[in-house]
Amino acid sequence: MKNIKHILTVIILIPFFASCSDDYLNTEPTSATGTSVVFETTDNAALAINGICKLMTMQYLGNQGMNGEGTIKMWYGNYPGNNFYVNLPGWSSIINSTYHESTSSMYNYYPWYYYYRILGNANAIVAYIDAASGPATDKQFIKAQALTFRAYAYMMLAQLYSYRWSDSNNGATDGLVLRLDLSNGDLPLSTLLETYNQIYKDLDDAISMYKSSGKSRKSGDFFSPNINVAYATYARAALNRQDYTKASSNAKLAREGYPLMSVADYKAGFCNPNQEWIWGTFSSVDETLYFYSYHAYIGYNSTASNVRTYPKCISKEIFEKIPVTDMRKALFLDPTGYTYTTASGLASAQLKAKAFQLYPALDAAASVYAYMQFKIKANDMPGVGNLNHFRSSEMYLIEAEAEYFLNNASKAQSVLVELTKGSGRDAQYACTKTGADLLNEIKLYRAIELWGEGFDWFDFKRWGDTLDRKTYEKGGNFLAALAVTIKPDETNKWTWKIPLKETDFNKMVMPK
Repeated sequence: MKNIKHILTVIILIPFFASCSDDYLNTEPTSATGTSVVFETTDNAALAINGICKLMTMQYLGNQGMNGEGTIKMWYGNYPGNNFYVNLPGWSSIINSTYHESTSSMYNYYPWYYYYRILGNANAIVAYIDAASGPATDKQFIKAQALTFRAYAYMMLAQLYSYRWSDSNNGATDGLVLRLDLSNGDLPLSTLLETYNQIYKDLDDAISMYKSSGKSRKSGDFFSPNINVAYATYARAALNRQDYTKASSNAKLAREGYPLMSVADYKAGFCNPNQEWIWGTFSSVDETLYFYSYHAYIGYNSTASNVRTYPKCISKEIFEKIPVTDMRKALFLDPTGYTYTTASGLASAQLKAKAFQLYPALDAAASVYAYMQFKIKANDMPGVGNLNHFRSSEMYLIEAEAEYFLNNASKAQSVLVELTKGSGRDAQYACTKTGADLLNEIKLYRAIELWGEGFDWFDFKRWGDTLDRKTYEKGGNFLAALAVTIKPDETNKWTWKIPLKETDFNKMVMPK
């Protein structure tokens, strides 16, 4: 078994691929490129940043479905959530969160491997960029980007491998192995508080460097970090930490310059960047993972069997809570007045015909299910599509939730109205709710706005809410094998244990 730490911290393992985009890399593979060449100049170091961007959309561990950030969204955010349905009883172990304590499982190991690979490469940039030749402002900007990547990776790992903040005794429980340089020695787990303190420090430093550099990413570059990505990472991390003042202030800063998308853009398939995309991952026909990409798992028009046979659906309970005046309701197949198989949701011939009439881009061989989604599509087959990581809409929702917990109900209400009515999503929307009803409204509109984008499970964990999926007989639309109830203190408090791949080689972290 290979030592994971050596895999993660060697900069020459960054994959550089040619791309159709001028802003993406167009250079020789660096499997034979030494560190001195990579960091000889700031121009070369900028390519290393681009290499980390590329790490977010690669196939990993020889597994067809492990495709960088898309896998985190689909397998760890959507599948095990409360509001996302797919007719996959054979995946019940993942969907029902039974692998959290299986420390030898590839599903347990994948996020650790993936994010520590990003961390190792970000650490190399931080370590070497100061010695590169080039303008000081370029060095500041590149280091800020590397620190943003590092903070983002640790934030995502903390959500998966650490307890929710409310169960952490103010951060006293286990955090992560904080590798901040290129050393491969044994290191203990930090506390969760120490982990968040490091995330905050990296983001504070990054924001300061972005400002002092006076630079930003190129026009049209939505896939590499800038100061808004740092603010967005800060907002999400602070919300996870229940640091609501920081969550609210950073959410507002993150969305500056990124106005909410139009209704037309909302209906365009979430496969191309628009004005509210703060950060995403690039994809094109000649820069694709084919059947293994995110959009080949979810894009409603994909020719991949993962979509044709197993279309992705919203939960019936959430669908029924979307007001009829809300344009987002039409992005899911309403079966009212039609028949379908209530055991699985498979549509009748009449309901199937309705789906093809409404969305003729469906593949001719596609199966159709009640409540299937038409929010996310592919640009090209079988699953080409750009992938979003931060949108302004999320920042509005973070601000609303933070202001609620800061006892500023009127501000939370106004933010929800600005997001929902002001953007045209629902021109009749109003919010006067207070107390627990207001919090439930915020949760509902997170579920509606962010459906399918990888937030479902992470939100339920953060809130400490019980996951409760129901069959058709009980008012839901889940298969019996997937209609489970999971309480906040079950499945190791929704926390993935540290993989054996780490504990086998790091003598200061003991298996638990």
